Amino acid sequence: MDGIVSNDHQKIARVFPRRTRATPDDALAFVGDPPLFVPPVDAVHISVTFTWDITEGRRLGKEWSRVAPVTVGGPAIGTRGEEFSPGVYLAPGYTITSRGCPNRCWFCPVWKRDGNVRELEIRDGWKIQDDNLLACSREHILAVFSMLKRQKCRAEFAGGLEAARFTAWHAETLFGLKPVQVFFAYDTASDWEPLRGAADLLWRAGFRKDARSALRCYVLIGYPHDTIPAADDRLRQVWNLGFLPMAMLYRGQDGKYDLAFRRFQRLWARPAIMRSRFKTTEGSSIRTERQPDLFGTKSEEFPVRV
Repeated sequence: MDGIVSNDHQKIARVFPRRTRATPDDALAFVGDPPLFVPPVDAVHISVTFTWDITEGRRLGKEWSRVAPVTVGGPAIGTRGEEFSPGVYLAPGYTITSRGCPNRCWFCPVWKRDGNVRELEIRDGWKIQDDNLLACSREHILAVFSMLKRQKCRAEFAGGLEAARFTAWHAETLFGLKPVQVFFAYDTASDWEPLRGAADLLWRAGFRKDARSALRCYVLIGYPHDTIPAADDRLRQVWNLGFLPMAMLYRGQDGKYDLAFRRFQRLWARPAIMRSRFKTTEGSSIRTERQPDLFGTKSEEFPVRV
């Protein structure tokens, strides 16, 4: 892409405090301060995704104000999401078909910013970044799956699917898509039983229990009163269930986190490290390992490949 032109034919530079996999890379997408040469633009949009980048985003607003009129916005600022425009604030391939969430999770700002789920016009893409796709109507979800079937790349559900809303028809339709990866979440103790239920539906639909590269689960760690042993137990529960656990480090509004948890997270955020630690191979024998539940109040048996 050469750049972004708005509906009123304005050339807009989009500026991001940090680069991620989802950051656009066209000629009018920038990370950080203005370079020596900036193509002529009519406006500058500073997009802030993380709350700990708000200060940097506002600083960038001042720096870029010398180039063109600046607007500072984005999820961290509390900007309400509207209809999705592919390639503007997310790289090509990403798409958002709904916004908002009916849940009221204490650690999540989505419901405060975007309210209940709102279905949007479905725009082409293969990386689904919805806040809670499964909270949408059956008709909308089927339309999204139909759109994914015609994409040049296999689907990725990076935004995650809520296990508590996951049903047999979701699993069967999902299996037909042969997705690259599907994320679920294990944020609180109440997520465990729905996650187990979702796993059973996935196996029944035809997903292999060894498909850890495709079936993944975000596991929230390091939140107030969490401990490393308890977090380790949750991550092992997810591994033994048949998903690839991805440790997600809790950070407050100011972005601060526990350094010990940050070091611990590295052990559970890189698939190669996890696979080398567990050395799981197809056809390996099975033993049973007793693991404490989230709060260590009881024990439960899980199959562990050795």
